[in-house]
Amino acid sequence: MMLEVKNLLVFFENALALNDLSIEVKPGEIVAVLGSNSAGKTTLMNTISGLILDRKKKEDRRNGERITIMGEIRYEGMEISQMWPSKRVVQGIVLCQERHPVFRDSDVLENLKIAGYLSTRRAMRERIEQIFRIFPLLERLKRRSAGLLSGGEQQMLAIGIALMANPRLLLMDEPLLGLSPLMQADLARAIAEICRTGITILLSEQFARPIMPIVDRGYVIENGTLVFSGTRDELMDNPEVKSAYLGL
Repeated sequence: MMLEVKNLLVFFENALALNDLSIEVKPGEIVAVLGSNSAGKTTLMNTISGLILDRKKKEDRRNGERITIMGEIRYEGMEISQMWPSKRVVQGIVLCQERHPVFRDSDVLENLKIAGYLSTRRAMRERIEQIFRIFPLLERLKRRSAGLLSGGEQQMLAIGIALMANPRLLLMDEPLLGLSPLMQADLARAIAEICRTGITILLSEQFARPIMPIVDRGYVIENGTLVFSGTRDELMDNPEVKSAYLGL
């Protein structure tokens, strides 16, 4: 098993964000976490990536919001619940956040080079070539400032920036949010292609129809609680999932 999240609880002050949540991701899978707005999807991604530890540390320093994290996160058999996010990146866990920031004044190629600054020249060149194979549009736009890209083009670049970190487990928080149906379809195909390169993917979405053809399994969470899990076919055959997340 690549990722095991067991009995995860996250509290923000007295608000329960994740409630005894357990999920698994096997190597080579695309696994979806489905849920409405404020269901806990982003909290889950931030907890797996470790970003929540950084937020907790900042809140503790200024005597701000109390954040409590309980449960277990195992990555390739290793307990990582207290591992700092930068160390998780070194281990291969990389998060592409919702509305992931790009360097707006730098062009596409410069963004990718900045993201890969710790790599050797050869590794950087190979990763950029791979990203351009996955996103041919980015290669055509490589000299355009990131701030002048459309929302969909910026999302492609954000995924490219995450890929520059050489992930083995890529976390994607609502990668299709706010994009046109055509761009959603293009990105879904790209996500499937990324998986075929050997990268395991855990992604979250609110409206699941564009990603259902590419996912292997999925989990549905409501108010931080797991309410349903199953294969792609089981998700698509469930009347409540079809109504709430597939628009059918």
